[in-house]
Amino acid sequence: ELFSFPLWPFSQGFFGEPNMASPTSQYELTSKIGCYLDRHLVFPLLEFIQLKNTFPENEVLQAKIELLQKTNMVDFAMDIYKNLNNTEDVPQEMTDRRHEVVKKLKSSQEGAAPLVQFLSNGNLVKQLRQDKAYNLQYLAQEHKIGAEQIEALYSFAQFQFDCGNYSAAQEFLYHYRTLSTSNERSFSALWGKFAADILMQDWETALEDMGRLKEVIDAKNIFTPLNQLQQRMWLLHWSLFVFFNHENGRNAIIDLFFQDKYMNAIQTNAHHLLRYLAAAVVINKRRRNMLKDLIRVIQQESYTYSDPITEFLECLFVRYDFEGAQVKLRECEAVLKEDFFLNTVWEEFVENARLFIFETYCRIHQCIDIKMLAEKLNMDQEAAELWIVKLIRSAKLQAKIDSKAGTVIMGAQHAGIYENIIEKTRALSFRTYELTSVMMRHSTFAEAAPARGM
Repeated sequence: ELFSFPLWPFSQGFFGEPNMASPTSQYELTSKIGCYLDRHLVFPLLEFIQLKNTFPENEVLQAKIELLQKTNMVDFAMDIYKNLNNTEDVPQEMTDRRHEVVKKLKSSQEGAAPLVQFLSNGNLVKQLRQDKAYNLQYLAQEHKIGAEQIEALYSFAQFQFDCGNYSAAQEFLYHYRTLSTSNERSFSALWGKFAADILMQDWETALEDMGRLKEVIDAKNIFTPLNQLQQRMWLLHWSLFVFFNHENGRNAIIDLFFQDKYMNAIQTNAHHLLRYLAAAVVINKRRRNMLKDLIRVIQQESYTYSDPITEFLECLFVRYDFEGAQVKLRECEAVLKEDFFLNTVWEEFVENARLFIFETYCRIHQCIDIKMLAEKLNMDQEAAELWIVKLIRSAKLQAKIDSKAGTVIMGAQHAGIYENIIEKTRALSFRTYELTSVMMRHSTFAEAAPARGM
């Protein structure tokens, strides 16, 4: 059983009817994504949809209570219950649950106390080496700390995580993994640490732990095919937190999602993730080379999943329906603003989407009426003309504007050397990152080898 799992059964039928005030509620993905998240990771999503008023507030508050009931965050659950029911009294079961948590906390602390005390002493921690076998012998002989105390640290870290103390859980799980001899428990602890990384918004560490998880998941002869698929599904969903917060996340999501094994997982049981892949490709100007592959996948899965983001790309690049693309772009803006992961990138998306419309239109027409183009870009004519001028200058397009005639005259466009290089080196950055991670781990093992012979 994984760290704090099984996952919260956040079924699609959990909420009632969405608020009619939210026209984008039909594209709400919290229920679908929540099925693959630890309950602690679902909480930020509930906070967001409460803020956006996507569903009736009392239903969101009730969802929070049900989420928290199976954690150790009892006081928080009590506060929400009081707010929901406008009372100062709470059910007896909540009070009993609080007493139970306090009792377990004391027991958990006592079991892990020897190792926690050791880890709190920086001078003692410096005595540890890269060699796990040496460390276990040292702890047993010098500090009377054995396997029982190490496993108690795992339980204590899990308890702290369930209490919402993610910083402590992150630290204890790191130390547990350096001492544990159980591959299964160590892998479970890595999932728990990854969750703590995300909740602490430690994106650099989260990206590293995500890479470690991927390496284990993709290894042969460890999981059954079905279990491997499930692990990949979890990783794909958890990784959204990292990809849309880490500075290199927009590249990493494209590299990961387009890998055959992970694209197969998406096409098997997570078609909704195409929204995030599509958004990442649109806002990432350096990865335009992936558009053809993206459009191909969107077309293949259109009978199973579609939303304004995928439909916008289909309108523009499959049907060359500029009027339809214009309508879908307005819908995209509304959907992106209501999406937990994409609400901070909607302006970039709209800007790049307009650029796509402009470039596609220009490939078809040599002389373009600015007034007509402004309509297709959802802009007034004056703003559109200024936007086109800036675009021509920044992108160094072969074009000129005839202000009197109100037209843009396009010259021949040729792919530059930079675009050609990008096309030939696609997915190189993520592969390089993975290769570097593997080499660093092998280097660590090599350095530890002499110590084992001492």
